[in-house]
Parts: sequence; C-alpha cells; structure tokens
Amino acid sequence: MSDGYDEPTRTVEVEVKFDVDEAAILPDWSGLPGVTAVGAPELRELDARYLDTEDLALGRARVALRRRTGGPDAGWHVKSSAVDGRHEWHWPLGESEELPEVVAAAVRTWGAPPFTPLARIRNRRTAYALTDAAGGLVAEVVDDHVTATAERTGSVSSWREWEIELGPAAPADERWRSGFFSAVAELVAAAGGRPAASESKLGRALGL
Repeated sequence: MSDGYDEPTRTVEVEVKFDVDEAAILPDWSGLPGVTAVGAPELRELDARYLDTEDLALGRARVALRRRTGGPDAGWHVKSSAVDGRHEWHWPLGESEELPEVVAAAVRTWGAPPFTPLARIRNRRTAYALTDAAGGLVAEVVDDHVTATAERTGSVSSWREWEIELGPAAPADERWRSGFFSAVAELVAAAGGRPAASESKLGRALGL
C-alpha cells in the first residue's frame, strides 16, 4: 500500500545565483529575452533543515538532503549536481518529521543512515514570475534574505542573494539560454550584484 512517498517529483534546475548588498534595488526584468511581463511579488517564508551522515558522505558527493516547510514545494528534497543543472527529487512532507524510508533509500548510493542535523536555513523569499506573451513561465526570480545556522559548529550567518531559474516556457536552445543569462548578469552587475560566492545556500552556511 502506498504511503504517499512512493513516486517523487523530478526536476532539473537551470539557474544562476548572485550575492547582493542589503540596500540593492531589484532591476527591471521585463527587458530580458522572451519576457513580456513581471508578476506581482509573492512572499514565502521558508525553513529548511539539512541532514547528512556524521562523516559528511552526502556533502562529499555534492548531494543535499533536506526537509523544508513553506512555499509551493514544501517537502523532502534530494538535490545532486550534474552537468545539465541541479537534479532535484521532491516528496511531500507527510505527517512525521522523521526521515521517510523511501527518501533514505534514494540517497543510499551516497550515504547510509543514521543521518543527523547539518544545517538550518531560514529564508524570507520574494518571488517574481517572468512570463512570455502567452503567459508561460520563462523564469522565476527570487530575492532571498537568508539566515543560516551550521548545526555542528553553532556558526550563524546571514546574507542576501538573487536567484534566477528557468521555467518550462524557456527555450531549450543553449544559445538562447546563454544570451538570457548574459543579459541577467548585466542587469545584476548594474545593480551592484556579483556572482555568488558559493553554488548553494548549504555550502555557504557551512563556509564552503
């Protein structure tokens, strides 16, 4: 009998991240290639708790395991890095905070239980949908105000970052994508932003 965890949602994230100062003002994204409208801001309060083995087996394999509440994709997530982007598997939260067996099984290639707390990342996120003339989602821009705690050292850090992730209406053509992200980088640089110092929030929380 299914427990609600059997079949995860699978996605590939194609995104870029930028570090920005607290006073930075968001650019006008409406001039980006393929974008005709910018949606209203959507506030999301996110709280993610990351787990790993005692010897950080998942981290060494560039795999992240987390339980996140808040936002449209609340649930259990496994993320792994690949050439074509970040692969993500998503299961619903369920009724318990305990790690579901099916999620533990999904990461067994890289690490086996027990998993213990690694980091807690709280994020006050404002999201904007960038849509095309037909209303399709070309990309989503998020403005993140992050507070992170490295659970094993007690270190606390905070920062602000912008993240732009392609949506289902974005062309798959690599030349188009390259031009799109180049245009994004120009807008962000003009607003005082810079390429993110770490490829992930977890990495930054852990000082990697």
